[in-house]
Amino acid sequence: MKKIVIVLSSVLLVSMYACSGNANPEATTEEVVQQAEVIVDVTASQFKDLIASEGTVLDVRTPGEWEEGVIANAEKMNYQADDFSSQVEKLDKTKPVFVYCKRGGRSAGAAQVLKEKGFTKVYNLDGGITAWMDEGNEVVK
Repeated sequence: MKKIVIVLSSVLLVSMYACSGNANPEATTEEVVQQAEVIVDVTASQFKDLIASEGTVLDVRTPGEWEEGVIANAEKMNYQADDFSSQVEKLDKTKPVFVYCKRGGRSAGAAQVLKEKGFTKVYNLDGGITAWMDEGNEVVK
């Protein structure tokens, strides 16, 4: 019984950390780029700076959500589609991928898939397109 409690406590702590996001809102864009991790959670303002560089902006929401607006020049790949894992294979693994969804949950899962597929740098928009729009950034339809 004691082992079960310890294991469940550990799982709970890991889950809480994973859901809390690790975006450092005070980090400069340069500091964010220099992080060694493959997956880096970033704020909306950091994301805006980062997508100005070379790479792929990837919207992993559903087609219905895309109709509400997307970040300019975003590739659209539905994370919930059965073939999502094979769809991402068409992207350049050597260039950064800037991934987002509505609030950050699906994009975190998509970022993990990208990492497992061998992508070298993935930036996840913490708070998703909701955070993006809350900061007054534009979307296109």
